[in-house]
Amino acid sequence: MKKTKVYKILAVILILQWAFIQLLAMHPKLIELYYTNGLYKIISTILRVLLGWIPFSVGDIFYFAVIILLIITVYKLIKYRKVQLKPTFFKAVGIFSVVVFFFNFNWGLNYLREPLTSVLGISNSPYSTNELIVFTKKLINKTNNIHYQIAKNDTIVIANPSTKKQLRSMAFDAYKQLEVQNPTLKYNHFSVKSSLFSVPLTYMGFAGYLNPFTNEAQVNYLIPKNDYPATVCHEMAHQIGIASESGANFVGYLAAINSKDYYFKYAGYVMALKYCLFEIYKKNPSEYKTLKKSINNGILKDIQQNQDFWKSYQNWSEKYFKGFYNSFLKANKQKDGIKEYNKMVFLLINYYKSHNL
Repeated sequence: MKKTKVYKILAVILILQWAFIQLLAMHPKLIELYYTNGLYKIISTILRVLLGWIPFSVGDIFYFAVIILLIITVYKLIKYRKVQLKPTFFKAVGIFSVVVFFFNFNWGLNYLREPLTSVLGISNSPYSTNELIVFTKKLINKTNNIHYQIAKNDTIVIANPSTKKQLRSMAFDAYKQLEVQNPTLKYNHFSVKSSLFSVPLTYMGFAGYLNPFTNEAQVNYLIPKNDYPATVCHEMAHQIGIASESGANFVGYLAAINSKDYYFKYAGYVMALKYCLFEIYKKNPSEYKTLKKSINNGILKDIQQNQDFWKSYQNWSEKYFKGFYNSFLKANKQKDGIKEYNKMVFLLINYYKSHNL
């Protein structure tokens, strides 16, 4: 069979895949039962067992090879100027069809599972601005207390003594503690690595990502150390099938605060606090200014240092990369796109209606 015919078949399969995904999206309970808690657990276990022991990111090497191949292909097309539009089109679509299949088969169908509120039995009711303010006050007290227990001074910025490699290992222990509280969030077979693309990731404005083809959690090694534990826990949440960004934020937060390590607890509470403060700033700026005064100066300095870090890497390309990711999320049934991260506040407030902070 000629290659062109194969690519045409794959192009047709791409259309069928799209139709099948639309159908599956209407049945989240089936996805939850047979994929997330069935096939995906087998696939992710195999991938993490096979690749988790390798000290570098296999997924990043794969991406690098693909980028080099694309550059060589484009170079040849420009140099020899022998582009046959129809065969080239079907070849590109055919390859894309294969990529889409493996993306959805290996991980992507988790986007279609039941919402985290259903999985964890959390209330799904909207919250009022007053509820947000009341909760944030409690969160400030909790974060202040954790900060003071570590620093013994409310003006000092915490300096985490662990290396980032140690923090990655400690995140696995944090999930073991979380599993005691909630067996649904069980994590096995550790596979978290520093991304080889940390520099470009920083310029793009990303702290990490999950490679859906290898199930390796990639963490940007350049980000500030005080943010590192929560980021690692966030990416590990993706590995256990939490596809939504708000859900990964929330589960990552739960893992961090359930850790026996106080630096992890601090990272988790500060992450949650930043999201809550941002929501209050949007809804009630005057209340935001009042609440900010009650936060330990050491925490405020820490947050400012984090903001300064990201500002130092801001560039014109960041908005395009985030725009692409926003479109990617929406294409995968995350209707709020990149704003999905902020919905963590909704999960926090509803979770603590039945749990103690």
